[in-house]
Amino acid sequence: MTRLDELIAFARSVKGFMPDDEGEALTRHALAAGTERPQGTWLEVGAWCGKSATYLGAAAEATRSVLYSLDHHHGSEENQAGWEHFDPSLVDPTDGRLNTLPTWQRTIADAKLEHCVVGLVGPSVTVAEHFAQPLDLLFIDGGHGHEVAWADYEHWTPKVTSGGYLLIHDVFPDPADGGRPPYEIFLAALDSGLFTETAAVGSLRVLRRA
Repeated sequence: MTRLDELIAFARSVKGFMPDDEGEALTRHALAAGTERPQGTWLEVGAWCGKSATYLGAAAEATRSVLYSLDHHHGSEENQAGWEHFDPSLVDPTDGRLNTLPTWQRTIADAKLEHCVVGLVGPSVTVAEHFAQPLDLLFIDGGHGHEVAWADYEHWTPKVTSGGYLLIHDVFPDPADGGRPPYEIFLAALDSGLFTETAAVGSLRVLRRA
């Protein structure tokens, strides 16, 4: 088994919400991005416990790229107590808040990806306002509320380079399947004329900037 295969197998075992086929598509398209532009700069918005960071990190390692994995690590609205995706094992007993950072750190350490996956801890908009590096790949999978999703889109997509990749997760054309904001920002990217859809796997959409 190759190192890439080992990392994909490990990613499948990590706590998270991404189906295997969509995670493997993340790796595949990130490999394409890194093959075209080795030593690229990538960023994901929304890290949770490190599942997608491992899928992307596998490709980052293979192409000598760096993935910045951004999250405030206190969970989105749908992760809080009383909601469908609440996980009490992730609650910090000191203050009663969700805290996925220790789990994320352990995931990346166990995957031996600390050399190419760098954690950024803080609010997405605050970090974006002070992040000047152009992005060869951007993966948006943060909070799915209207204001949060649109803020991620508006603050991060302008940093994607010409020819760069934009990947958006949980895009559901049918409202019965999931929340609207990820689908809305996907449509906004298409309507902008700057991005073209190149692939779709499950709820994952892959776009490229002109």
